[in-house]
Amino acid sequence: MKTAPAYLLLLLLLGFLPYSQSSGYGQKNPAYQLYNAKGKKVTYKKMLRSLSKADIALFGEQHNNPICHWLQLEVVQDLDSLRELSIGVEMFERDNQAALEQYLAGEIDDKALDTLARLWRNYKTDYRPVVDYAKAHGLVFAGTNVPRRYASMVYQGGFEVLDELSAEEKSWMAPLPFPYDPNLPGYQEMLTMMPGHGGENLPKAQALKDATMAHFILKYYQPGQLLLHLNGSFHSDNFDGILWYLKKDAPDLKYVTISSVEQKDIGKLKEEFLGQADFILVIPEDMTKTY
Repeated sequence: MKTAPAYLLLLLLLGFLPYSQSSGYGQKNPAYQLYNAKGKKVTYKKMLRSLSKADIALFGEQHNNPICHWLQLEVVQDLDSLRELSIGVEMFERDNQAALEQYLAGEIDDKALDTLARLWRNYKTDYRPVVDYAKAHGLVFAGTNVPRRYASMVYQGGFEVLDELSAEEKSWMAPLPFPYDPNLPGYQEMLTMMPGHGGENLPKAQALKDATMAHFILKYYQPGQLLLHLNGSFHSDNFDGILWYLKKDAPDLKYVTISSVEQKDIGKLKEEFLGQADFILVIPEDMTKTY
């Protein structure tokens, strides 16, 4: 058996090393790691396969984390090739939906959208890529969140303040009255983490957002399609929040959730995050932020 010339082996070695270092395997500083609810490492392909079989998927993000937003765009693009896809997001409020639809239809440009809608400060870097993908591919794209001023009203005065709103204002939120369970883990955690800030009204304001997002997710969901919803992780972690409301109104649909967390060492999922979602996206805690 002939051996390859030494110079050929050297060329092969030099050509292979940069590729292996830049690939996702054996990388010294990976940007993220995926786990299932039990803390077992899973591949992106496996997560995508699970998402593609769902009716509704909730992608919980860290709002200022660029890896979350990059992966959301990847997920949108890949799911769009596998399923008929619709997108819902926390980041647009219901009274801005008309302006959003004008933008998606090409009737106004991005400057006009910025004038007519209340865009988050990291919209251009973090959310516009997904909006523009939906625009370019004709996807339904819906803002699902309650206008923030009404959540602030509940924070100040409880659910009772909503009774005095006009019919138009009530159309921008979940039908009143909506169920509320103050003992859900997420709402209890709010009271523990932020004692003295709004008291019992703080989780009520959160519940208004969760109930409203769930209501409009189901409004835009079409049987046979997949609706991917982007929201802050806290709104869907531990299978409560938005998901609690979804399951009350549509218990027979198939749901998949993703949670995003940060750890110093992403090589093993911390025990505190076990069971937080169907899939947990773990990102190095020193990852740069968008704000």
